[in-house]
Amino acid sequence: MSDDSDSPLRCISAVTLGTRNMGRSVLFYDRLGFELRYGGAAASFTSYAVGAAALNLIAASANEPWPWWGRIIFYVADVDTFHARALAQGLAPDTPPADGDWGERYFHITDPDGHELSFATPLPGKAARPCP
Repeated sequence: MSDDSDSPLRCISAVTLGTRNMGRSVLFYDRLGFELRYGGAAASFTSYAVGAAALNLIAASANEPWPWWGRIIFYVADVDTFHARALAQGLAPDTPPADGDWGERYFHITDPDGHELSFATPLPGKAARPCP
C-alpha cells in the first residue's frame, strides 16, 4: 500500500445523488444541518457545502431504476452530538452510534431516496484520514 503522499487522489470534491422528490430531500439535509450553496426545494439541482467539498442532489425520473449503490461517509466533530441532532429533528437513524473495529465511532442513516449516509469520527489514538 502506498503512502498518502504518493497518491494523486486527495479528497472528494463532490458526490451527486439522485432524488425522486427534491423538496423532501432538501428538508432532510437541512434538518441534518447541511449548508445550502445553490438550489433548494423547487430546483432540479441542489448543492450543499461539506467543508471544501459538496453534496449535490439532482432530480431523477420516477421511471429510472433505483438500485442500492453504497454509502457516503462524512467525518463530523462529534458523532453522538450529531446523532442527537438527527433525533431532535425527527429523523430516524438506522443505527445508534457505535465504535467500529476499524477505528471510528459512527452511525448510519438513510435519506428519503434510499442513499445510505454514515457519520463518523476517528476513535482516540486511531489514525485519522485528514480532511482539508
